[in-house]
Amino acid sequence: MLSASRGTESFGRGSELTGISKTYHGSGNLPDGDENGARVAELAHLSGLAGRYATAAFELAVEGGILDSVARDFASLKTMVRQSADLERLVRAPVFSRDDQKNGMSALLTKIGAQPLTIQFVRLLADKRRLFVLCDIIAAFEAMVASKRGEVTAQVISARPLHEREAQALKDVLKAKLGREPKLDAEVDATLLGGLIVKIGSRMIDTSLRTKLNGLRTAMRGG
Repeated sequence: MLSASRGTESFGRGSELTGISKTYHGSGNLPDGDENGARVAELAHLSGLAGRYATAAFELAVEGGILDSVARDFASLKTMVRQSADLERLVRAPVFSRDDQKNGMSALLTKIGAQPLTIQFVRLLADKRRLFVLCDIIAAFEAMVASKRGEVTAQVISARPLHEREAQALKDVLKAKLGREPKLDAEVDATLLGGLIVKIGSRMIDTSLRTKLNGLRTAMRGG
């Protein structure tokens, strides 16, 4: 069993996790002396509960050699939650029982061919009545993956889906500032009056980029 000390809960493992066992002490230690461990630990610390669960999933995925697969599972799950009001309600609403949430999420994840680790992890969240933080956990997990890969992810919220040319223009603006092309995590919020919100990590875009971004916002309002 993966136990979590310092107040975190136990991550019970099924037969598919045999041989992947360790104790997580909240320090963010990664297997095999990963040189990115310090940055990952910092991300987990800042994320609180979501970070602790995300770190447990991250460490197990790394140890099992399935990090890319689990990352794809979480990316697919995040997209489905965003696109389905019913699924979002199942994840967030406390009116559903543990069994309802476990069975519903298991069926969905099995249908998309998710890794056993992903299914076991999401079932654990439901069993612990922590499924409502799933999206925050996925965000923390993706930040850890991006840090490990040396990637930069920009969260982009727009009033409508970005056209391909708009997405590329945004990447070009951010690349000029960051020195490398970021991965865009795009989300649509129809309640926005127009334009877009850009966030990198815990920081909003700084003022040096606002002039260029304003041009994109203006173009989107006119589009």
